[in-house]
Amino acid sequence: MRTRVEELFADGTERRHEDRLATEEPLEIRLAWPGAPARRVWVTMRTPGNDFELAAGWLVHEGLAPADAIAGVAYCTDVDLAPEQEFNVVTVTLSAPPVNDPGHRHDAQSAGSSACGVCGKDSVAAALSVTPAQRWAGALPAPDVVRRLPEALRERQAVFARTGGVHAAGLFDADGTLLVVREDVGRHNAVDKVTGARVLAAESPAAACLVVSGRAGFELVQKAATAGVGALVSVGAPTSLSARLASESGMALYGFTSASRCVRYS
Repeated sequence: MRTRVEELFADGTERRHEDRLATEEPLEIRLAWPGAPARRVWVTMRTPGNDFELAAGWLVHEGLAPADAIAGVAYCTDVDLAPEQEFNVVTVTLSAPPVNDPGHRHDAQSAGSSACGVCGKDSVAAALSVTPAQRWAGALPAPDVVRRLPEALRERQAVFARTGGVHAAGLFDADGTLLVVREDVGRHNAVDKVTGARVLAAESPAAACLVVSGRAGFELVQKAATAGVGALVSVGAPTSLSARLASESGMALYGFTSASRCVRYS
């Protein structure tokens, strides 16, 4: 989105020019399966684009459905939708009922901001309950590879380069080869999009390393563990809870990662 801004400098001068802002709009995710009409399970704020991937990744990370149960994803075509809602409502159709009842685990009115990945959880216990995929048994990146991954991610952050207002997540092989990268105003959404991209391409969401552009928050470790990722690399710090979860999940966790150093927590 383009907008007019004024830059105000310490010496009293001003500069008026056009700038770009990262787009932020709501996305409603609905879930349907044989014998059950579509129902709302989540609303989040996100950067439009890769919406189907976001929905698919979110379902997998929440443990509502395995990747092979997703039969289709489409924008909702309800006739009562307002024009501005036309591409802000996505329905995921499953080939079988969800593993967990979304009506029990997720209130129909649940919603989250672009800054939060666990707002819709019904309880602290639900937020802490993680069902990891099979633990990563492949090679992990060596420290010299880990240290160069944030820069490799940054080089592919096209939206950030234009706006400075989005997070990114990227999935890498152990040798530092990029598999997929996605951007979003919500860091958790970016991770959902990465997993969703792999799922919808009929590829495993598990890989050697997930790299995120911010701190290693609990919700990111939770999503990475659920996807079966071997290591999470962040440019910021982890929290006590994220370090604990990474350790319990058998995941390598790195923080404060730059070209000159990285800190391993698990």
